Amino acid sequence: MPPRPIKKAVFPVAGLGTRFLPATKAMPKEMLTVVDRPVIQIAVDEAREAGIEHFVFVTGRNKSVIEDHFDKQFELEAVLRKRGKSVELDLLEQDLPGAGQTSFTRQQEPLGLGHAVWCARDIIGNEPFALLLPDMVMHARPSCLKQMMDVYNARGGNVVAVEEVPGEHVSRYGVVGAKNWQGNSFSIDAMVEKPARDAAPSNLIISGRYILQPEIFVEIEKQKPAAGGEIQITDAMLQLMARQKFWGVKYQGTTYDCGDKVGFLSANVAFALERPDIGPGFKAALKKILEGSGGF
Repeated sequence: MPPRPIKKAVFPVAGLGTRFLPATKAMPKEMLTVVDRPVIQIAVDEAREAGIEHFVFVTGRNKSVIEDHFDKQFELEAVLRKRGKSVELDLLEQDLPGAGQTSFTRQQEPLGLGHAVWCARDIIGNEPFALLLPDMVMHARPSCLKQMMDVYNARGGNVVAVEEVPGEHVSRYGVVGAKNWQGNSFSIDAMVEKPARDAAPSNLIISGRYILQPEIFVEIEKQKPAAGGEIQITDAMLQLMARQKFWGVKYQGTTYDCGDKVGFLSANVAFALERPDIGPGFKAALKKILEGSGGF
């Protein structure tokens, strides 16, 4: 029997974005732009490419602008239409989810990623779903989630995207153990959160993209808060591993951690350079800066 199709995706967007203050004092960090596309829009684009039809946003206070972003803006559209800005109108139309394709639910307290996912349980129901962390911007063709979907459609179960890091960095991440490789995918036989280098099962870290079965909600509900009072999704996945298969996908592409200033700036450079409309001009400007003639 083929696995049940994945039609819903969860996007946790309740974080405060304190590392980007003061920019995020009044604007959600997920609305910071990589060139001219908000980080959250890039994540939604990735999900759409993978066949997702329903987008579930777990929000917090001061996040209403995200809801507005995924809604029609009649006044703006009227102005663009009056001015003959057909290209801009088409772009807005392409980015707009269909009626009923978005849902918003609140995470009232910052109790961790596991709790944020649990807040979406009634919207997801008894269906497998994708989980995308918008801070992690994946630069890949096909998209990271599409690569994961291909593995899911062949194998079912739960799927986690991974990438390699130097051994000295494994203590910063959730790390998986790998066996029975088939192409770029494998069976996960261990999962450890922030292990010491000599205790890590590999140098493959979890990258912020997941396909999960609905039984994960039961495991999340059983979890007690870890250090910092947060409920971790990794702890729930570890429990689910005892009765369900987990697969890892070493996806082909590059991850930019846009919750980090250097990662965010790197993403802007990478995405700008590949744009045919601004890439050549930006490359020349960047070269001028690096040569020391474009500074103050």
